[in-house]
Amino acid sequence: MSGDSHYYGPVVNMNGGRENVGIHYDTVGGAAQDAGLRAAVEELTGLLGELRPHLAPDQDRTVEDALPELVPDRNALRERGIILASLAQIAATVGEVGRPAADAVGRLLALLG
Repeated sequence: MSGDSHYYGPVVNMNGGRENVGIHYDTVGGAAQDAGLRAAVEELTGLLGELRPHLAPDQDRTVEDALPELVPDRNALRERGIILASLAQIAATVGEVGRPAADAVGRLLALLG
């Protein structure tokens, strides 16, 4: 068993070179996508705030509980798909007044892929 290597996380081997600065984890278009994601989350949060006076008490409580979960983090939002689906459903149930929030959830889901 000697000589076995167990790596947990990134492993970098650098042999020679000049001005090596480390690992760069960015992806192509990452900054623009994050700005779009942040804008979509902010838009949805604002629209939900405007929608809350039109909701039944249990719907309002669901929205209130969901607001802290709306963060501009792609992976976190993907894991919270049930929350986004609940918000879209609530927005749809209040009719035309909820359409902007339902559309905003749709745009956010599209950004998440």
